[in-house]
Amino acid sequence: MTAPQPPREPGLLLRLAAPLQSWGERSHFTTERDTAAFPTRSGVLGLLSCALGRYRGQDNGDLRRLRLTVRVDRPGYVLRDLHTVGGGLAPKDTVRTAKGGTRGENRSTVYGHRLYLADAAFVCALSCTDVAVLDRCAEALMSPRWPLYLGRRGCPPEGPVLLDQSSDVLGRLLGLPLPAQAPGSAPAVTLLSDRPLDWLPRHPEDPDDGTRPSSEVQDEPVDTTPHRRTFRTRRLYRGSWRPPGHQYTGALGTDYLKALAAHLSPSTVLSPRAET
Repeated sequence: MTAPQPPREPGLLLRLAAPLQSWGERSHFTTERDTAAFPTRSGVLGLLSCALGRYRGQDNGDLRRLRLTVRVDRPGYVLRDLHTVGGGLAPKDTVRTAKGGTRGENRSTVYGHRLYLADAAFVCALSCTDVAVLDRCAEALMSPRWPLYLGRRGCPPEGPVLLDQSSDVLGRLLGLPLPAQAPGSAPAVTLLSDRPLDWLPRHPEDPDDGTRPSSEVQDEPVDTTPHRRTFRTRRLYRGSWRPPGHQYTGALGTDYLKALAAHLSPSTVLSPRAET
């Protein structure tokens, strides 16, 4: 029986890894800022907009045509950070209340929490039939107009974001080395997508087959104008996949980076129109 094959589509491979990253999913300008467990669609499109030098509220119709599939290389863990605003200042110098006034002497400090993903790593496949859109994004990622960050400005990526541009981006995604030990009996690698993952090789013990939506996430940007941001809900498909043992390179480090460079060569980051 022939093994399932991913649809052959042109696209980009992005590596999103950093000591800290944060992909807000529900909170909007509140003292409690959450993070999703994976890069959100709005966050990834925002990163591309930043690379292209687009202001919030500009038309991103071309970017919304991109399809997103995320491979969870390292899920990381959630880190909670306490933030304070206005501490040690006179009430007149602190943040304004919702009614426009100032806080009393004993209430001048505003407390809040920020959630981050620590030590996480993802590889995203962005596919689109319009190669001109992919070319623009690839060029911008190699020479971004503004500094790139993973969800929040305090979360810069640990290295180059663009890994590859390929005519078979999903096939490339499955073939990339993994920064982990061979799993043995550990869970399979997770993939998340905005469309069915019925092309994934299946294993009888895998809990997710990716053929039906596993949940819904509200991260499809509709209006990115400041103070008027709105998002639409999209279906999220989750699939499990067990890569062959030779793709595991051990923990993230020199061995992994060498294996990644060898795998991508010669169609590596530095050639926007590289083919597989």
